[in-house]
Amino acid sequence: MDILTAKEIVIRAGKQLLASGLIARTWGNVSCRIDDRSFVITPSGKAYDSLTPDDIVLVNMEDLSYDGDVKPSSEKGIHAQCYLLRPECNFVIHTHQKYASAVSVLGHDINNVTGKSRDLIGDNVPLAAYGLSGTGKLRKNVVNALKRSDSKAVIMKHHGALALGKDYDEAFAITSELEKVCEQHIFERFRELTGKAAENMQEIRDYVTELKARAELPAPQMEALDSERAGNVVIFRDKDGNEKATLGLAKENMILGEWSSELDMHCAIYKRRADVRSIIQSTDADIVTASKITKILRPMLDDFAQIAGTTIKTVAFDPHYTAKTAPAVAKALGKHKTAALLKDNGAVCVGPNRDEAEASEMVTAKNAKAYVASRLFKKAKYVGRVDALLENVVYRLKYSKQK
Repeated sequence: MDILTAKEIVIRAGKQLLASGLIARTWGNVSCRIDDRSFVITPSGKAYDSLTPDDIVLVNMEDLSYDGDVKPSSEKGIHAQCYLLRPECNFVIHTHQKYASAVSVLGHDINNVTGKSRDLIGDNVPLAAYGLSGTGKLRKNVVNALKRSDSKAVIMKHHGALALGKDYDEAFAITSELEKVCEQHIFERFRELTGKAAENMQEIRDYVTELKARAELPAPQMEALDSERAGNVVIFRDKDGNEKATLGLAKENMILGEWSSELDMHCAIYKRRADVRSIIQSTDADIVTASKITKILRPMLDDFAQIAGTTIKTVAFDPHYTAKTAPAVAKALGKHKTAALLKDNGAVCVGPNRDEAEASEMVTAKNAKAYVASRLFKKAKYVGRVDALLENVVYRLKYSKQK
């Protein structure tokens, strides 16, 4: 395939994966084989919806060398090994998709692939052992998984998924089908435990909540608000985007709207964290479930460790005692964390802008889904403490500065 055509296919793939929700922001990577010696791959740290052919990097399979100033994905070595090990493979997609990520923490292969899924992927999906992002260890572990199975998909422990196709259409179909396989794997475990089929994920959330519900009384329900800070002025909006209030932060003087106790919580965060300029109160269903059943949410996925933090605490906010509980929420975020669970009410996710706050919400929601799924299985494990810390430090000091 000529280089320009391959680059255009990779760009189209990135946009389609983004539209489908299988890829978000700059996460994941996509590549296309040129010949037996080279392939093109997406760059490191650039959004898929703005890529041009000049952004797609030509990489040598053998030594991973490349020309130009654009840095290719840090996972280029994994893509190279896919092409070297599988001559029939011409397109590779790596994602951090939700259900595959959730299944990645369970510690085992999926060996019961059937029907249409089996025809497309194979009768099993191997699990590659964990390695830090972009490292030789991760690449080696993926190679080992590929060698012990003829599957066209691999799940990467605590990380995401890999799909290998003869062309883009097949790779995209495998990626989409894998998400269904992983979702079904969770649902099948629920059926084994309860003897009944779940009609939706909420039934599983409810079951897990009943298993680990706390003895204490539930926290008061909160109004979920989002906010943005511009200088010393904070604008509050509801979940439909309607402006609810505008506040002068310095003296907490109301400019527009009516006061509510949730404003106290936002103000406490802004006053403690000068770097925070956007706050999202997430009511994602999996996050709400986690906020009901755990006091500390540790990383089950490495991108959660990178962005949210090495652990996030659950803190109770009481609208009747904001003088004490609002600062407690702010304190739970510490200096660098971007999320804290609000007991029985979801989470507060923060960032230097709306985009970064949304990123925190995305990884927290994925990690919470993995946590919910893991409650159905006995062998699910967290990312190791040292690995989680390394992922977080490297992300904050290196990758986040590329944006």
